[in-house]
Order: sequence, then structure tokens, then C-alpha cells
Amino acid sequence: MRLLSCRLSRRLAGRGYDVVRMLWSNILSGNDMAHLPQPDPRFLKALRSLEEAVQCQREGRIGEAERLFTRLLKKNPDYFDALHFFGLFRYQQGELNEALKLLTRAVKIHPRSADAHSNLGVTLDALKRPRDALTAYDRALALDPDHVQALGNRGNALSLLNRHEDAIASYDRALALAPNFVDALTNRSTALLALKRHGEALAGYDRALAIKPDHVDALFNRGNAARLLKRYEEALASYHRALALQPSHPHAFNGMAHCALAICDWTTIEALTAELKAHVLAGKAVINPWMFLGYCDDPALQLECARNYVRYKVPGRPPPLWNGRAYRHDKLRIAYLSGDYRQHATASLIAELFELHDRARFEVLGVSFGQDDNSDMRARLVASFDQFHDVRSAGDRDVAKLLNELEVDIAVDLKGYTQDCRPEILAHRPAPIQVNYLGYPGTMGADFIDYVIADQVVLPFDQQPFWSEKIVHLPDSYQANDARRPIAAVAPTRREAGLPDDGFVFCCFNNNYKITRPVFEAWMRLLAKIEGSVLWLLHDNPGAEAHLRQAAGARGIDPLRLVFAAHASPEDHLARHRLADLFLDTVPINAHTTASDALWARLPVLTCRGNAFAGRVAASLLHAAGLSELVADNLAHYETLALRLATDAALLGGFCQRLEDGGVASRLFDSDRFRRHIEAAYLAMWERRQRGEKPQGFSVAP
Repeated sequence: MRLLSCRLSRRLAGRGYDVVRMLWSNILSGNDMAHLPQPDPRFLKALRSLEEAVQCQREGRIGEAERLFTRLLKKNPDYFDALHFFGLFRYQQGELNEALKLLTRAVKIHPRSADAHSNLGVTLDALKRPRDALTAYDRALALDPDHVQALGNRGNALSLLNRHEDAIASYDRALALAPNFVDALTNRSTALLALKRHGEALAGYDRALAIKPDHVDALFNRGNAARLLKRYEEALASYHRALALQPSHPHAFNGMAHCALAICDWTTIEALTAELKAHVLAGKAVINPWMFLGYCDDPALQLECARNYVRYKVPGRPPPLWNGRAYRHDKLRIAYLSGDYRQHATASLIAELFELHDRARFEVLGVSFGQDDNSDMRARLVASFDQFHDVRSAGDRDVAKLLNELEVDIAVDLKGYTQDCRPEILAHRPAPIQVNYLGYPGTMGADFIDYVIADQVVLPFDQQPFWSEKIVHLPDSYQANDARRPIAAVAPTRREAGLPDDGFVFCCFNNNYKITRPVFEAWMRLLAKIEGSVLWLLHDNPGAEAHLRQAAGARGIDPLRLVFAAHASPEDHLARHRLADLFLDTVPINAHTTASDALWARLPVLTCRGNAFAGRVAASLLHAAGLSELVADNLAHYETLALRLATDAALLGGFCQRLEDGGVASRLFDSDRFRRHIEAAYLAMWERRQRGEKPQGFSVAP
């Protein structure tokens, strides 16, 4: 939240100033002014006009207030306070450009008004000009070092520039002067949240709420902190309270929907689904497209959700940085943008591609806006690029300017709308060609993304009407894979993993939020039919485990037949796949990296082809691995095929043997073959641009 400063300026300094200040204080508070002494007559007429304009504004007579402000300034064009307060009036109306003009004139007339500089900064912030806003706040603080609002707002501008540590220092200065400054407490906590200091952020929100229990921003962001700590029930309560106080809150409904998915609360999910779709259609709330994939597999609605979201993330399209100039490089310059250059699922898929790129034809840049986890994977990734730029502390426009100055030919966004995404960078159009790839299995709904890299299974060309990007097909699977992934030599025993020594082990290491009621019911019917079988799942959070065990019991299955695996290192996780007999996939969101993991560990995967990209990834992988027989057309077929595989040892053994004999040497894990195909796609995009042609969908020949 940005705070405006509304003190009368000493621009009316001179005999009568103290009386004017008292008058203005009473104007703002609505008090009776008859008892006050009168100021110097030379100020009285203008002041009374200003009083009348503000009174109209306070009473909601907006048109009359506007007329009075305009008339006052026509007669007194250099009247500082009229310019200042008319600027605030325009700001509150949402007329930001008009507010900027008025406040800019005001500070030129009275450059020593700390309030005016601070309010100019607030307006610049709202116009997405945080760097200019920061300059305005610094000028205010040079005039008044103890200007609490300017200190708090300065922190906000620094946060928008991703200078979160500096922002916290500014908030701390404000709080030293005003310990109960709730907005500074709340915004400081949000900066801590951006730094992944989730526990500290939660404590900060609680401190703010102890002072002001109905502070909606603190409640909503407390929900975010609790959600990121996987304390989903707490998060739900905070979001619900925020919505009760502000039913039109743009983000709290999305937070509730996210938490319900995370804990597999299907009753709440089903209650929210219709309202969620209505929000998307009406644009009433900001719905995260990644979260929406778990609720809706309608490609048309997914596109609408993405378009709404990008309008929120990039409300006013900035002017493009790339001006159409043709670059003449010896090598095509590719920049991969991600917040996941660390031990992460995306990194585990794509690391080898970065290493294998043909350096005779390509220069490969890594642009990282995520945390450095000091892992071996991070070191490997940094070493794999010709240039590596850590830009997590830089603002979106600064990162875009860097890409433009580096003359990047093709910018590849590996995040899409997943957690910590920064689509605002490419909204500045820093590169001639901009691509959506790998991290997000949906359209970005943005006209500044030219292509999406896919294949004929995950995204047939008949889906083009539902995608803002032009579709590019690679010949096998769209998904990069790392054929260097190590598997631990020694796997745990079944007993060590909490599994029975005997009995069939169904496995699904997908994130719990992907488990839907229809899929789970199919799983329970399988457990009921196959004596001694168990379902091995990944432990994500206590709420999901409790709901899933309860759901099993309600369907007549002993809850202890659900076994939850703790997180393990990548090598150990791959090794423990050997304890399972069959990987059961989910829909409408499939296994992605988890399917590749299972196949790399020689564990057969059974999937169901979904209606949209996110529900067809495992089908794509199985086709590329030569195991298309394991792709079911619907859940009934999926359940029937799972039962056959679990009861026919020869049938299942045949798939296991095919994985042993050739699956891991298949097209899916032929990294150099994949490298050649994606490079051919990049070259085709570039050649089309060189001919002056608009982006168009195409297929890469094998």
C-alpha cells in the first residue's frame, strides 16, 4: 500500500501561515472552523475555494470538486496547494497521467515540499516507474529525513526494483520513527517473503495484525506466507478473513483455490470450481493460470485466464526495446530466462541441453532471477553457459535492457506463469524472437511471446485457436531430458521405505495437488481388487496426507495402504523407483519430470491422455520412449489397463524389459538428437524473422 502525504505546504508562508495551517487541518478532518481566527485576507479567497473543493470531494460530489479545482487553478495557475491537492484528487480517481502533470508542476513551484515530492513518487510508482519514484522519495527525504510516509513508500519502490534488502532497511527507518506503522510492517514482511524468509515474514504480518486486526493486505499476505510454509489450513483462514473484509479482493480467492488443491480438499475444490471459472470469464479476480490448470482443462478458458493474468502483470505495455534492427552475429545468440537455476525439476531436465548446444553456431546465455542454492546443480548450470547473468536484484526493465544490449536473438522463457515468474521482462520486447518453453504447460496469452515449443501429441495444430503463441512441433517429445542423471547404486529395501515385503506397489510421485477425486477413486477400486497392494505417494504436506487417508477409509480401503515417501536426494529418489511395480499418472495434470524420472529408472508409467497440454505430457514421453500402449484414452480405459498390468506379470514384465533393453536409449533420452531438433527450430524461427515474415507455426523434420 502506498501512502499519500496531505499536509499544507509552507508555500503560503508569511503572516497568517499558522492560521492557514489550522484551517487546513480542520478542512481535512471536517471540523467546524467558525471558532478559528482568520488568516491574512490575501490567502482567504483561494483557501476558501480550496476548502470547498476538498469538501465536495469528501462528500463524493466528484464533478463539482473537479469544477472547483479547475476554476481555482485557472485563476491561480501557480497556486501550489491547489496543484498539489488536485493532483491527489486525480490520483484517487485513477487518472494517473493527469496526477503526474499536476504534481510535477507543484514541485517545480515549491521544490522544498517534502510532501509533494513524496506524493509525486507515489504517482510514479502507480505508473510502474519505480526508479523515478525512488528519485522523488529521495528528494523528499533530503528535505525531511524523518518523513515516515516517504520512507515507507521508498521501501515499496525498492521492492518493485527487486532491491528487497534495501527496501527492508527503508522500512526499518520508518518503523524506528513510527513503531505502529502498519503498512510499513506489512510491506516489510512482503519484502522478506520475496527473499524466501517465509517464517520472518509470517511473524511480521502477525505483528501488523496485532495492531490492526482488519488490515486486509496483512491478512492476504499472511495467507501467502503460510501457504509457502505449507501451512495451508492457516493460509485458508487468512484468505477467507481477507475476503470477508473485502469481498472484491483481487487475489484472495485465488489463494483459497490454491490451498484447496494443495491439501486435496475435493469438497472445497468442487465448491470453488464454478465460481473460479466465472471469475475467469468476468475478469473479476486475478486467477493464476498455473493454478487454474488444476481446476479446468478447457483450452479456451485457459487462454482467457492467461490473458486476464497478463493484463494484471503488465497493465500498460511498455515501449519495445528492440527497434527492428537486424543483428549480424556469427552465432545465433540464445538467452534462457529462469528462476530455477538450482536443484529443481526444470533444471534436471534441461541441464544437458545447455551443455550440448553446438557452439559453432550458437552462443548460449543463462539469465537467472532466482535464488542461488549453492548446489552441485547450480554449479553445473553456471558452467554450461557461455555467459551467466544473475539478475535477481535487478528490475524487470533493467533485465530487459541487459538482454537488448547483449543483442540476444532469441529469448526463451522457461518459467511461464509458475512460481516466481517474471513475464514483465519480456513484455519490454528486448529480443526479436521470444519463446515459451518447458516450465509452463499452457499458453501465456501474451502478444509479446511469439512461439511455444511443443510436439504433435501435447499440442496438435488444431489447438492453435487457444494459444496466443504460434505452435512449433519437435519430432519426438517437446521435453528435454538429461541422459546424465545419476541413479544411486544402492536402493533401500521395501521395508526401509515403509512398503510391504510382498504385494503389488502402485506408485505416483506427482505432487499431491495433481490428485483429483476421479483418479483417486479409480486407484481405490484397484486396491480393492488387488489383495495386498499398496499405493505409494509423495509426502508433500500433512493436510493432503490427512485428506487422502480419510478419502481411502471412506471408500473401504485401510488408510495404511497409502504409504507416503519423504523427500530424498535426486539420486536416491531415482533409485527407490525400483521398489515400485507400476507408476500411475494423474489427469488433468500429468506427470512431467516425474514421468521422465520413472522411465529413466525403468519403471513403466501408465497415463491417461487429457484434454489440454498439461494432461498430455506423459503421453508425449511414452510415445517418444516407444511405449504408446501405456497411454489410455479415458479413465475407464486407464483403470482397465492398470488392472491388467497388475494381474498379468508377463504383460507388465514385457514393458519392464523393453525399458531395460531400449527404453532409456530411446528417442526420449537421446539428448543429442533432441539438441539438433530444438536448434533446427531456433534456426527456422530466425530465418523467418530475417525474411521479414511474421511468426508462424511449423514442424521440425526428424
